[in-house]
Amino acid sequence: MHTAYLIVAIITIIANAGVAVADFLRAPFVLANSAEVGVPARFIPVLAALKAAGAAGLLLGLLGVPFLGLVAAGGLVLFFVGAVGIHLRARVFHNLAFPATYLALAAATLILGVMTPGSQM
Repeated sequence: MHTAYLIVAIITIIANAGVAVADFLRAPFVLANSAEVGVPARFIPVLAALKAAGAAGLLLGLLGVPFLGLVAAGGLVLFFVGAVGIHLRARVFHNLAFPATYLALAAATLILGVMTPGSQM
């Protein structure tokens, strides 16, 4: 179980850190997507910071603060539940797979983290 948790957590860290960088750089696809779902561009840095904080928390969890990793995974789950909800509310289905994939990664990290001995407080 520990190996699966480690692999999924690392993938989740890389994915969230990567998209946070794209958000901070205001990549064209980020601006287009946020406009399409009705999220004002001024919110993008805040959303990027939340994703980066989630990735950092997961990394700290792997480096010896397991409870923080679980909290970060839970925070990312909530974040991406909101992102999926925003896409559904805006009826933007063509790229729903992206926030849904991030949600699945965060949820898998959380579930495996809870099931892995030594990852709990």
